[in-house]
Amino acid sequence: MKTLRPQRPIVVIDDEQPILLAIDTTLRMAGLNHVITCADSREAVATIQRHGASVVLLDLNMPHLNGHALMPRIMEAFPELAIIIITGTIDVDTAVESMKSGAFDYIVKPVEESRLVTAIHQALRFGELRRENQALRQHLLDGSLKHPEAFEAIVTHSPKMIALFHYMESIAPTAQPVLIRGETGVGKELTARALHELSGRKGRFVAVNVAGLDDNVFSDTLFGHVKGAFTGADTLRKGLIEQAAGGTLFLDEIGDLNHGAQVKLLRLLQEHEYMPLGSDTTSRSDARIIASTHTDLWSLTQQKQFRTDLHYRLRTHRVMIPPLRERKEDLPVLCDHFLDQAANALSKPKPELATELPGLLERYEFPGNVRELQAMIFDALAQHASGRLGADTFRAHIQRARQAGADEMDAPLTARTPLVFGEPLPTIKQATRMLIREALQRTGNNQSQAADLLGITQQALSKRLKTWDNQK
Repeated sequence: MKTLRPQRPIVVIDDEQPILLAIDTTLRMAGLNHVITCADSREAVATIQRHGASVVLLDLNMPHLNGHALMPRIMEAFPELAIIIITGTIDVDTAVESMKSGAFDYIVKPVEESRLVTAIHQALRFGELRRENQALRQHLLDGSLKHPEAFEAIVTHSPKMIALFHYMESIAPTAQPVLIRGETGVGKELTARALHELSGRKGRFVAVNVAGLDDNVFSDTLFGHVKGAFTGADTLRKGLIEQAAGGTLFLDEIGDLNHGAQVKLLRLLQEHEYMPLGSDTTSRSDARIIASTHTDLWSLTQQKQFRTDLHYRLRTHRVMIPPLRERKEDLPVLCDHFLDQAANALSKPKPELATELPGLLERYEFPGNVRELQAMIFDALAQHASGRLGADTFRAHIQRARQAGADEMDAPLTARTPLVFGEPLPTIKQATRMLIREALQRTGNNQSQAADLLGITQQALSKRLKTWDNQK
């Protein structure tokens, strides 16, 4: 079954059959194959009611009921509908007045093909954005998820994540691109899959990591090639964009895409067109593009490493996934979930957690986010023999991770752990005391937990405290 584009038809109202035929042909050649024509203005409103419409092209000069009289009737019956006026050169002033009355745009006869297609695309995009805004407002009013089953793979109790799910439900039905941002390990692909599930698209979800792909490999992977396109191309190869027809193409780590590939992706997003390697024929795509990155694309554009126009195209909708350290309330439910997974995978009984373990995890920054927590639990359970699951394996992992982080940074402080010093600057001894006091305050004077925070042994911390006591 052929995919209709757009989903709701473009309705063309004009009394001249040659004009109707020319517009219909132009739009279909541009890939807009869902067109309904109406030659009798008296039937226009009934035609829209019967078939629906995404855009209306309306001629001003028609017998029976001209466009001036018909436009307010259409606007009253369908207030959200974009109307593009078609007019002769002598009526341009009248067309401008029509726009002041609510028309979206106007086109002068004889109709220029590129101008017509551009106006239609702009009207379609305008309609999508208006419907998205309405859906988002409705979600905020409703306060409950309409499709919680789409988020079953994302384990969370976090209000931040639930708010994100509401936003995702509102943007999922549209065809516009989505840019997912988040640190490594937060679950960007799970989020993209949830968006695909929510969209109701019948096609496949196809994922590819584009990091490091050069221009030719990117083109061959996404767009495919024809037989004989290059040495070794013995057969026709369909690209991922064709495999994702009617579905979703997920481009992971988009910030690492090279410049040549960025140009081709921009054309795909702008025109929904691409060319397989070795082909001189343009193909069209209706796949929805979702991209993800752990980097700041704004910074990359300023450094001329990422195209600004591509960035704007990709970020029509933006999903920012918070890191695990900003939603620590998810730790208990995530631990329980991963313990179930690990116990099943390792054919072991599910143990209880040692009492000190939740507090230890609560104080850890989790640079690897949810994926790191999953790996920690699988590793700990693999080494576990019996009884409660102790904290030793977790503590060793945290110490290694913090030491690796300290070695890598060699110590400028991150934005997550700022220190602001007044005047005069404290001495090393004073700064050490301040740091230890802060660690003890955060842990309720639990020396073992404070030592974990400071990256030293409990014995070393206890020795320092005793020394200070003796100096009083």
